[in-house]
Amino acid sequence: MKRGTLDRLLADWRAHRELVLATDLESGEQRLLEPDAAEQGTDAGLLAAAREALRRDQCARLEHSGRQLFLQPWSLPLRMIVVGAVHVAQPLAAMAALADYAVTIVDPRQAFATAERFPGVTLVGDWPDEALRTLALDARTAVVTLAHDPKLDDPALAVALRSPAFYVGALGSKKTHAARLERLRALGLSEAELARIHAPVGLDVGARSPAEIALSILAEITQRLRKPAP
Repeated sequence: MKRGTLDRLLADWRAHRELVLATDLESGEQRLLEPDAAEQGTDAGLLAAAREALRRDQCARLEHSGRQLFLQPWSLPLRMIVVGAVHVAQPLAAMAALADYAVTIVDPRQAFATAERFPGVTLVGDWPDEALRTLALDARTAVVTLAHDPKLDDPALAVALRSPAFYVGALGSKKTHAARLERLRALGLSEAELARIHAPVGLDVGARSPAEIALSILAEITQRLRKPAP
């Protein structure tokens, strides 16, 4: 890899931008693709293949313009930000860690967000909107609000819905969610932004216990990550 290519790769990584390294298998020529940017002179089909490689987190080989190309995705690490150190957050943090997410629990209530309840998990005691801004949400971040308290959940959602986070979910019934939407509209969020919320959070699998609810949440996040809606 040429020094200039490596320097750009590292710079974009630090700036939370995903890239795909395209290598010509015959000539060895390499090029970095930024699939979410409108790259002048880049074929739409090649960009689509690069986006698919990033989505799958898998290398790919394809023929393009008579050349054999090898696509290597440089995806950002997966992160899950959970607002509310409640009972459901405990199994969710453990399951998410097994699925290779770096988990952060955000809750200013120090009695709930303790190392004893969340061993090995990053705990942030700042107010949720401040915490999420500091955490710099990117396209590989999932945000789940579980506090079931508008004072905590609403500020977090207002930040998350205006970020590149690939998943935003909120705990609560349909009635609770309807009231939540009205509050968020009053904060100036658009209908398009509100439509991003997965609520009630998690796939409808009939979950009852905290562990089952956590399982349904992680399943929905996985579905959104691996099989995004067209």
